[in-house]
Amino acid sequence: MRAAMLQAIRLLFQRQGYLEVQTPCLSRDIVIDAHLEPFQLQERGQRWYLQTSPEAHMKRLLAAGSGSIFQITPVFRRDELGERHNPEFLMIEWYGVGSTWQRQLEFTETLVRTAVQAAVPFRQHPAAAWPHGPFRHVTYAEAFRQTLGIDVHRSGVEDLRQIARQRLLPIPETGPEPSLDDWRNLLLAMLIEPQLGGFSGQERPEFLCDYPPTQAALAVVTDTDPPVARRFELYIRGIELCNGYQELTDPVELTRREQTQNTGRKAEDRAELPGAPRLTAAMQAGLPECSGVALGFDRLAMIAAGVDCIEDVMPFPGIRA
Repeated sequence: MRAAMLQAIRLLFQRQGYLEVQTPCLSRDIVIDAHLEPFQLQERGQRWYLQTSPEAHMKRLLAAGSGSIFQITPVFRRDELGERHNPEFLMIEWYGVGSTWQRQLEFTETLVRTAVQAAVPFRQHPAAAWPHGPFRHVTYAEAFRQTLGIDVHRSGVEDLRQIARQRLLPIPETGPEPSLDDWRNLLLAMLIEPQLGGFSGQERPEFLCDYPPTQAALAVVTDTDPPVARRFELYIRGIELCNGYQELTDPVELTRREQTQNTGRKAEDRAELPGAPRLTAAMQAGLPECSGVALGFDRLAMIAAGVDCIEDVMPFPGIRA
């Protein structure tokens, strides 16, 4: 089933004019994320990192003139092992040069439908019938308003803390004081995400779009009121499958965001990371306007197979690797 899905995905990219590339799994550069912990090793007195995403190297190829590219590669993240997580998993990442986030959102739907259809002959029971027409789109603000009745962009820490207490959510009693985004993430994970994309047997794939600027990662931010990050995620059965961005091309802003992410790591008692200086140099040389998506293939295989545990679709999950 995995082989059939991957073959269908590669054919789709080839028909759309994307070039398949390969980039290092091991590098001295690492994209900084306050909440992701990379594996590290020492070699000849230097620190190297297993990549949590191929993003930095793929953008260096974009800056060198590669045109639209895709990659299917293993990525690695520490402290991730569970029903939907594995320390090593397969990532499909692609960048459309001259493409917008809206076009990539539509392409993501095509890719998901194509891959799931390729898996149908291998299912042990009938596939769920997805609704006709495009996948549903809901903004981050709409999701909070529909579920919790609040304006999340204008709600403060105390507003969100009160909701968490009213809903009897688990709140850490020790450690650093949760930030505004910590409260947003808690409410999203516990109260909103489980409802996104339907449930087993009644799936309705759903995109969550327009995140708060503080959760932009490497997406551009609008100058609207309120400003939003041009970022989207796809959910099916409450499972997050991908992250898509209208990509940041400003190297000065990249440096500022790396510093912000390292500040967040320090607040969580995590070691600072060096970032990706070669990516900064490539962006200074000129990163073309583009939109990119990173999709977890193993979670997509879970959806296609109709199972609830990532171990069921991986030949060698962490517990057997």
